[in-house]
Amino acid sequence: MQLREWITRTQGRDAVQVQEALHQAREEATAVRAAADAEADQIRRQARDEVKQQREEAKTAGKEAAQARKEAEKIRNETYKASSRLAELQAQVVTTDETVMLQQVGIYAYRHQLEDAIAYRTRLDSLQADIKNLARTDQAVLAAQDWTVNGSVRAGRKMVRDFSKLMLRAYNAEADYAVRTMKPHRLTSLVDRLYKSRETIAKLGATMNIRISDAYHDARVRELQLTADFLQKKEEEREAQREIRAREREEAAAQRELDREREKLQKEQRHYQAALERLRARGDADAVAEMEAKLEEIEQALSSVEARAANIRAGYVYVISNIGAFGERMVKIGMTRRLEPLERVYELSGAAVPFRFDVHALIFSKDAVGLESQLHQEFAEHRVNRVNARKEFFRVTPAQVREALQRHAGQHLVEFAEEPQALEWRASQAS
Repeated sequence: MQLREWITRTQGRDAVQVQEALHQAREEATAVRAAADAEADQIRRQARDEVKQQREEAKTAGKEAAQARKEAEKIRNETYKASSRLAELQAQVVTTDETVMLQQVGIYAYRHQLEDAIAYRTRLDSLQADIKNLARTDQAVLAAQDWTVNGSVRAGRKMVRDFSKLMLRAYNAEADYAVRTMKPHRLTSLVDRLYKSRETIAKLGATMNIRISDAYHDARVRELQLTADFLQKKEEEREAQREIRAREREEAAAQRELDREREKLQKEQRHYQAALERLRARGDADAVAEMEAKLEEIEQALSSVEARAANIRAGYVYVISNIGAFGERMVKIGMTRRLEPLERVYELSGAAVPFRFDVHALIFSKDAVGLESQLHQEFAEHRVNRVNARKEFFRVTPAQVREALQRHAGQHLVEFAEEPQALEWRASQAS
């Protein structure tokens, strides 16, 4: 009885202890679970923040990348445009340099050496007939012969023929434009432009192998060359005709002056001869001697006029300038056979220039043509227009011309005015 009670009491105490231990274990587990949940929540929050930050950074990086791509594309476009513009300018510089070189040596580089503009026109007409014949006989454009449309060779040939006509029309439009707008100094650039047009047509027609034939392209290039040569030769002939007409007008004016002077002196001679006869009849010896001296002067003047008329090289060399029109370092050195050389200067001071020319020197010479030529050779390197030698303007000062005249004209140089008056120009500057 006592043993059973002891056992019962002992089991009761153990059960209570076990329950207390279980309860304590549950509380500890709850505390651990709560701590773990809190730590997990913190980790999840940190992870969310990091992911959010990474997303924002990725979004910002994407925007920056897109902006960088736009800027790179913009730079590429600007680089392409700049490269294209540079190529155009370089082509213009090459053409300009070639033109300047030709001007410096005073010649035009003819591609075809013919006698006159008529010969060039005849050659052009013949070449243009050949060009039309090439187009008429289907030798202007080359294209594929085995092209088919939906299995039809006939339809393929028609398509190729139609596109070939279209390409040829575009090419001819470019060539005709070059012929219409041709200037001799633009020949190189226009030929290059026609070549590029041919290359473009070849690229566009590559599928059907459509291209301008070499024979047709060479013929049209020769047409451009002949057109430039023709225009240059025609301008040279026109300029020569203008120079001839100007020289004829100058000669006619000089001849009219000589005729008027001769007629005036002959009239005076007849008058003094009649007076001399009357004085001799009266026996006035002193008056007769005076009248004979006067007649001798008239006869000498007549002889001088006849000598001037017979010697076409005699005349005046003039040195003139026009500060208002051409600046201080430029003079014109010319020659006239007029009895009154200033009349020629007055003509040059007409409506073509804004101010009158100032005269620095008038030198009479029995070989004025030779003196003018010597001065032109002296200042050949200073000639303003090196292409047209008939233009007599030089970039030199009047003092330089005076030194040259002292060497070439010698005793003929009677008077020289180094400083121009330029009255109209100075008055215009002051007002």
